[in-house]
Amino acid sequence: MAVRPIVRMGHPALCSPAVSVAEEEWPCLPELVQDLEDTLLKAEGVGLAAPQIGVGWRVVLFGFEASARYPDAAPIPRTLLINPVWRPLGDDQEEGWEGCLSVPGMRGWVPRAQHLYYAGWNLQREWIERTVSGFHARVVQHECDHLDGILYPSRIRDFSRFGFIEELFPDPELRPAGD
Repeated sequence: MAVRPIVRMGHPALCSPAVSVAEEEWPCLPELVQDLEDTLLKAEGVGLAAPQIGVGWRVVLFGFEASARYPDAAPIPRTLLINPVWRPLGDDQEEGWEGCLSVPGMRGWVPRAQHLYYAGWNLQREWIERTVSGFHARVVQHECDHLDGILYPSRIRDFSRFGFIEELFPDPELRPAGD
């Protein structure tokens, strides 16, 4: 098991949709999941998708007790989703700051569905289903976007609210942690 390099915006693994994990590939998942866990912990992120470490499978890992990057966010249970599905619940959207380990040092103001249903398989082949709101919903949408070859900058509506953290938040006291 290992900490893997996180690929950055422009890398081919981030630009195309990931494929579903097939039955014959399940034996490879424990090693991949451990690598995702190790990499996420080292990077101090809130979530990581397999394409971010160069693996084109539909696998995401997210969750945290506390986050220096998002200090006001409520904890999200550590969740692994294999071949996830999701859908917004209603038309309500909210905008908020997002960063990404594959777009280091930057933040953007991104609209997301406020309420969300998501589901997927865990490593024990149990089907997980949840209905969530707020930051939890934002994290799931962000990570699942990686599975479709989408990075958060493509979702930004107002590019005056996208840039390097130090430029957007010149006062170090008000600056969120870097990505």
